[in-house]
Amino acid sequence: MLKIAVLGAGHLGKIHLKVIQELTGYYDLIGFYDASPETAEKVSRELGVKAYSQIDELITQVDVVDIVTPTLSHFKCARASLKKFKHVFIEKPVTATVDEAKILSDLAREASVKVQVGHVERFNPAFQAALPHFKQPLFIEAHRLAQFNPRGTDVSVVLDLMIHDIDIILSVVKSGVKNVSASGVAVVSDSPDITNARIEFDNGCVANLTASRISLKNMRKTRFFQRDAYISVDFLQKSAEIVRMKDIQGEPGPFDITFDVPGKGTKQIFFEKPTIQPVNAIKEELLSFYNAIIHNDEPAVSLIDGLNALDLAYKIIEKTGEIKNKLLI
Repeated sequence: MLKIAVLGAGHLGKIHLKVIQELTGYYDLIGFYDASPETAEKVSRELGVKAYSQIDELITQVDVVDIVTPTLSHFKCARASLKKFKHVFIEKPVTATVDEAKILSDLAREASVKVQVGHVERFNPAFQAALPHFKQPLFIEAHRLAQFNPRGTDVSVVLDLMIHDIDIILSVVKSGVKNVSASGVAVVSDSPDITNARIEFDNGCVANLTASRISLKNMRKTRFFQRDAYISVDFLQKSAEIVRMKDIQGEPGPFDITFDVPGKGTKQIFFEKPTIQPVNAIKEELLSFYNAIIHNDEPAVSLIDGLNALDLAYKIIEKTGEIKNKLLI
């Protein structure tokens, strides 16, 4: 087993602590740290996990550090862990700035340890079911809409919500970014509450992303269009649908959907809904990190992946005209 520590015991930190407690045989949960003594005492009592008052004392006792603190402290916590040659799991966004992420990348390389970024949607079972069907999408449309929550208004909607879809799209397209355009509107807070971005890739793919924190309903849906196929992934409902066009084989049945394509003959439309396995995505990402360490493999969501997503997020933020030099997260 790998000895692990959790830094941060807020809402998401508590979820990580509970999941790690369930991963018996993989991780040995040594303890956790939280900046609030009241929170630390309450969580320690509730979960039966030792709370440490000093980060350095806790780090020295483990193999892996799981960072679930506020984004502004990610860099400090990760740097301290990497300098002690510890493997690091770090929640998204990886750091507050691109320069901080680059420094962590250098430290991780020097320490020869593994770092994984918590872009949890990569482990969403609907996305996992759709993965085998992607073959160079040429147009992608993503909508990530959330109902208003006053607690989130001090965070850029791009870094809080849209960054999930940025990472998903970068993982599927695997091409350089040629051009970025974006617009945003601040409706109830000081920074844009709704942002739309258009990303053009070197391979010809175009992605259109919308993120909102002032919607009347929640939505997390992405559509991928490629040659002869349309793939829809609903991250919220955990469902996927593949609509594929193929050459007709033999005589069509009475309920088959067929049509003639000029110059290409008769085509048939096939609908497929992959079986979705119910899984805990956070548990899956932590298991994946365990395997990357044990088998010396590249983490499923590498530090470079997190850096690239953050870099593109800031390019989008810049295009929206958000106040420069403003602390965004």
